[in-house]
Amino acid sequence: MRHLLLVAILMIATVASANKFGTKLSSGWSVAGDMPDKYEMSSDDNGVCHIQSTAKRIKGFGTLMRTAVVEKYNGQRVRMTGYMRSENVDGWASFWFRVDPKADNDNKGNSTAFDNMYYRSIKGTTEWKEYEIVLDVDENTANIAFGALLNGTGEIWFKDVHFETVTNDVPVTDMKVAKNDNGVEFND
Repeated sequence: MRHLLLVAILMIATVASANKFGTKLSSGWSVAGDMPDKYEMSSDDNGVCHIQSTAKRIKGFGTLMRTAVVEKYNGQRVRMTGYMRSENVDGWASFWFRVDPKADNDNKGNSTAFDNMYYRSIKGTTEWKEYEIVLDVDENTANIAFGALLNGTGEIWFKDVHFETVTNDVPVTDMKVAKNDNGVEFND
């Protein structure tokens, strides 16, 4: 319950910050990040979202995000796909996808799967290209969160974000560390 309250507060604060920074967004998108006031963020009626830095140097990121309860994906491997292009990204940009569990004493609200494409991030100037993230959505999932981010300066556009289930032979791109030692022995 505490996790759901935190998510609700974050969503309200994010919408309030969007209005504060003069951001124009279509329904469902919200502004977040550790430096959202350093970016202009918008989405148009055609479904194209835009993030542009407004400062010459930024140590941090801004993101456009959504959160959704999609129980049909619980227990499934899910691929998020979207298109992005960039201009003068000095830092990095990416899509991101997170799986949030139902809050209980075992997980205390920590995500069960996450990928922000950090090791395959978008830099510089690029044309429209399709990107994908594949995560396992646990049976105990409360919601998924996803979006696109710009870390540092530059400009990105993204569109056509969609989700689909895939078979287990499609590899996951999850960045979380494995919970077991995978047969490796660690001695003192």
